[in-house]
Amino acid sequence: MLKICAAAVLALAVTAASAAAPKVLHAFLSTGETALDPAVASDVASLSLLENLFDPLLRYDYLARPVKLIPNTLTAMPSVEDGGLSYTFHLRQDIYFTPDAAFNGVHRQVTAEDYVYSFKRLYDPALKSPWLYLFDGVAEIRALDKFTLRIRLKAADPNFLYYLAMPATGVVAREVMEAYGAQAGNHPVGTGPFRIGTWKHSDQIILLANRDFRPTEFDGKRLPILDRIDIKIVEEYQSRVLGFLNGEFDFLEQLPESMKEMVLTPDARLKPELAAKGIVLAPFPVLQTYYMWMNMDDPLIGGYGKDKVALRRAIALGYNSAEDVATMKKGLAIPAVTPLPPNVLGYDARYRSPVAYDPALANALLDRYGYRKGKDGYRSQPDGKPLMLVMHSESSTVGRLRDELWRKNLNAIGLNVTFKSDKKTEIIKASRLGSVMMFETNWVADFPDGDNFYQLLYGANAGRANYARFNLPAYNQRYEQARLMGDSPQRTALYDELAQLIHAYTPWVLLTHPISADLQQPWLKNYRRHPVEFTNWRYLDVDAHTAR
Repeated sequence: MLKICAAAVLALAVTAASAAAPKVLHAFLSTGETALDPAVASDVASLSLLENLFDPLLRYDYLARPVKLIPNTLTAMPSVEDGGLSYTFHLRQDIYFTPDAAFNGVHRQVTAEDYVYSFKRLYDPALKSPWLYLFDGVAEIRALDKFTLRIRLKAADPNFLYYLAMPATGVVAREVMEAYGAQAGNHPVGTGPFRIGTWKHSDQIILLANRDFRPTEFDGKRLPILDRIDIKIVEEYQSRVLGFLNGEFDFLEQLPESMKEMVLTPDARLKPELAAKGIVLAPFPVLQTYYMWMNMDDPLIGGYGKDKVALRRAIALGYNSAEDVATMKKGLAIPAVTPLPPNVLGYDARYRSPVAYDPALANALLDRYGYRKGKDGYRSQPDGKPLMLVMHSESSTVGRLRDELWRKNLNAIGLNVTFKSDKKTEIIKASRLGSVMMFETNWVADFPDGDNFYQLLYGANAGRANYARFNLPAYNQRYEQARLMGDSPQRTALYDELAQLIHAYTPWVLLTHPISADLQQPWLKNYRRHPVEFTNWRYLDVDAHTAR
């Protein structure tokens, strides 16, 4: 009898300990993060973290499809007056910054003035914020009282509320920014569902649940459900997939094309042995566009003269889209015809690109504009000087594979190219300074509207999101007209004209729109990929399991 009682007590103790075990999500980011300052960061890794540390006024309903904005730090959606020129926001009064020495022991409540300060930081020339364009149309930002904010626009902007759901518009505290100065991005202090635990730059990050987070529920549970998120920086594709298959990560978004055979059957189904383990495959059409941009200010490849346009267009004609999709993307992509992926407002399924893979035409075009071939088979500039293209690329296995595809495509039309490998964060820094000739990158939608993609070539954004530094009056005029319009046939027609100008001047080579093969472990709960938000961590839960 004593043995039975002892066993029962032990079982109860084990059960109690198990119940008290912290809920930990194991995740990874594919590139290293930069400084965690909402006004400055623009890479996906940093934005993914900012989304969980800082609070914009609005956010997206996690489950609503099509996507829907809802109040985040507001008591209700804002009131809109004066024909869409004036917005009034009423803040919740239960929002507090996480504790920090900068507050001198005060439990620091968020006020309307904090949002005024946060928005106006985007205008600070010292920060060179890539997000300033979001507020180009704002005439006035002011606090009416402690918890009431008013924003007046110069002209109605149908997308304005989307901007207020982006990490860039998350609220920060003046005391923190002034206390840490240029190092503020290394001391993130926000109001979000998580806070920084430990942080080894570009290596490992631990987020801890913010238990002072305002009362918010999902599926009957208070958010965040998790106690901790362990995040590793894993740049190599193979390491990510093997880590997931070994149970080291709880989900894998966007299965790398080069790793497809490890996980999927030839008809893109999950391999039976993985399905037997309870692993779930969820294909997801990503609001994302891959493109290769060329610096319009570069003396070799840039400019608007016919010879420079001919060179860039030949490069576009030499790009083998079908080979890219089949060989590099393993079928998990569709060719990009315009900057807009399907399911983004303004996408026109009827639009047909005037540029297709045609190396014979590319060669003829280069011949016509004086790019002559030498004895080595490579072309010179029209003035006889050597022509050597320099393309930056990411220092990874896939980066090297992409290099070889570009080398093959460009050599086939007589263009010599050399590759300069570096970390993406470093390439982005150099791109903003105008010191990169060409680079293949991608854009993930900040909000589900075509404006978010066409602004990437707007002249006023040169040196910011417009890495190509494209600045064409005909493009700028149409873009400015389109950005004032809501989704409509008239705006779609303008978007088609913008696409035609892109094809005519070729600041970009449009590449692909990926189809993401997402994988999740059987113990992960509440997982659903959102079309716009970078993460869904606040909603996730994990069952007890023995993996790892």
